[in-house]
Amino acid sequence: MGRNTRKRRTPPAAKALAAVAALALGGGGLVWANVHASAHEPDQRAWGDNRTKAATARVATVSCPDVGQRLTDVPEPARQGVARELATLDRQITEAYARLAGTRDAQAKDPGFVRNAIVGPLGEKRAATIDRIRTGIQRAGGSFDTALERLAPCTTRSTNRTDAAGGPRDGGRRDDGGQRGGIGGQAGNGPVAADFVDITEVAPNVRGGPRRTGNASTGTFTTRCGVNANKNHNTDNVIVAPGVTNGAHHLHDYVGNQKVDAFASDRTLLRGGTSCRNRADLSSYYWPVVRVQDGTRDFDQNADGGGKEGNVGRILTPVRAEIKYVGSPVGKVVAMPRFLRVITGDAKATTNGPANANAHWSCTGFEDKVQLTDRYPICPRGSEVVRSFAFQSCWDGRNTDSANHRTHVAFADPASGACPDGFTAIPQLTMRLVYAVPPPVIRNGRVRNAYAVDGFPEQLHKAATDHDDFISVTKNGLADRIADCLNRGLSCA
Repeated sequence: MGRNTRKRRTPPAAKALAAVAALALGGGGLVWANVHASAHEPDQRAWGDNRTKAATARVATVSCPDVGQRLTDVPEPARQGVARELATLDRQITEAYARLAGTRDAQAKDPGFVRNAIVGPLGEKRAATIDRIRTGIQRAGGSFDTALERLAPCTTRSTNRTDAAGGPRDGGRRDDGGQRGGIGGQAGNGPVAADFVDITEVAPNVRGGPRRTGNASTGTFTTRCGVNANKNHNTDNVIVAPGVTNGAHHLHDYVGNQKVDAFASDRTLLRGGTSCRNRADLSSYYWPVVRVQDGTRDFDQNADGGGKEGNVGRILTPVRAEIKYVGSPVGKVVAMPRFLRVITGDAKATTNGPANANAHWSCTGFEDKVQLTDRYPICPRGSEVVRSFAFQSCWDGRNTDSANHRTHVAFADPASGACPDGFTAIPQLTMRLVYAVPPPVIRNGRVRNAYAVDGFPEQLHKAATDHDDFISVTKNGLADRIADCLNRGLSCA
């Protein structure tokens, strides 16, 4: 799995974020969006890294290198054990963040408190966990890159209280939907006013995509699986943390397969039943829930992955969920393999940076004009919030998963539409989720009635951390029918 299939990044001197996705629109067509950080998104604060740290700067979050993304060669017998240790690393960061948020007084009195009492011990725990990962890989006959041992130490990221929230440093009132401790959010970990933008004030940034060739697969296949009206939720992630309860540390909506949790196997997925109208579609489509932080509470206020980890507020069910497969602009596609696992976006983009971020936020009526990656839109009256996803559409032809859950699939080149060498085009899964969100209100640098996706607490609920997960499970020849529909240029459902 040596090929690096992460999306290309511009060099530091021209650091414009380019996230390219095919967005399924209500009319059934496709709009290709090039989403760039531009004048209306001045300094990339959404990555949790304020470029200017004034005298009032204070620690906002814990920043640790993502070990899992670097593990590209893990022998199959070691993968479950490694996944458990990676989940341990996530738990350690969550615990450190909770201690960070709960010791503001001690931090104010002792400048060395964070380093000595939080970040230092965290690094020691991580070193021991990484060593267990090394042992597991080597016992299974694999090789371990000793450079990974240097990923144990963590740092902190600071936020300027004025930039972040404009509110009191600590003990702020919490009846206005957020802004406690200068980090925002009812749980003190975001979002903040700087994470929102009035979409009517954003310059159009959607650009055309690759030119279609005569051999393009121009069809579409729509599968109707509902909006999770039956409240099928859990905080597991069977792709990233199999066998680990609360491995995601945040709540997911599930549509499609109805028997997905940390312990689901290929066999149980085939028996899981489905919310899809097409009973042959047993695929699992899942994404982090969206919550409105208006002072209300939901069922998981005191639960792991919910309020105990900073994911608070009222859960919003999408009013529409559109799941569509589209073809390649330059050629035919092959059928998706059964049990293919794909993750798009990066739940840890706040600390990892934008390399794998693939979030797209917009409003109805604006989707063909504006797409946002690192801000949540404030939509005008009569318009609804839209989150869109476009999954990787190139497959290595061999593996249904990879050690870091990325290198077995790739994005097509945004300019040409072609897959990288060694990869084959497969149907591209696109998703469009529409929400009736009460518009946030920003006054005096503070946001009321904020909304945000669930996430790891140290990720500060940034818009760029949005992500989506998919396991392809079909029967009765459905995978072949989807590919045939696309290749013949048909519109199927």
